[in-house]
Amino acid sequence: MTGGDATGGKVVFIGAGPGAADLLTLRAARAIGAADVVIWASSLVHPDVLEHAREGVEIVDSAALPMEGVLPYYERALREGLTVARIHSGDPALWGALQEQLDRCREMGLRTEVVPGVSSFSAVAAAVQRELTVPEVAQSVILTRLGGGRTPMPPGEEVRRFAEHGTTMALFLSAARSRRLQQELLEGGYPPDTPCVVAYRCTWPEELIVRCTLGELADTVKAHRLWRHTLVLVGPALAAGGTRSHLYHPGHFHGFRRADPAARAELRETRRP
Repeated sequence: MTGGDATGGKVVFIGAGPGAADLLTLRAARAIGAADVVIWASSLVHPDVLEHAREGVEIVDSAALPMEGVLPYYERALREGLTVARIHSGDPALWGALQEQLDRCREMGLRTEVVPGVSSFSAVAAAVQRELTVPEVAQSVILTRLGGGRTPMPPGEEVRRFAEHGTTMALFLSAARSRRLQQELLEGGYPPDTPCVVAYRCTWPEELIVRCTLGELADTVKAHRLWRHTLVLVGPALAAGGTRSHLYHPGHFHGFRRADPAARAELRETRRP
């Protein structure tokens, strides 16, 4: 979906995924290949994604640039009718400073498009081969970060309060304060033996993934010196056995499949209190 004026240039905000270049979507790869200017942050995005750029394209490293340093490229895109590919790590909808850029582009009358990317929490779940929503164990995933950093958290969004749900949580941007993170998760109600996965630069060549319990979380993070580019998953689903999904049970029916009568009766029995 696009916004802005129908004339002039365009900025395509692209999710680069967790790191590996082959985890870009096909749409993202095509957008990078069609761009006149490619803007990426070497501090966050793996350089292999630039393999999708065409030869001779202008490539800008935004690692040292504030938004004011990027805006001139957007203004030039509008003036010269260029297409800019702005590459964000992970999925741009999550902690990507996306909205402020979209707002500025719309103020300029510059067309925009957003291409989603694979989030690091999905990549970590795939790497450890775990479903985050195991039936009868966890049916929700909370994506959040620890408060107290550079960006203040809105009231009511404390890790401690989210932990009260006892479901799967993905903690971004929090490894540098792992002791406090561990404390808030415990205070929220997770038992100390709750399984955790600590993942550093998942899908990068230097990937490191460590399993531990919540009671060992802070010591594990510090032992491996993991401060940046680290995601923490926590919750009972990370170790729970796969319970039977009703969706694929032979007793479940829908518009494309009839239920087996005996299996249907068995399924009804299991649902009784």
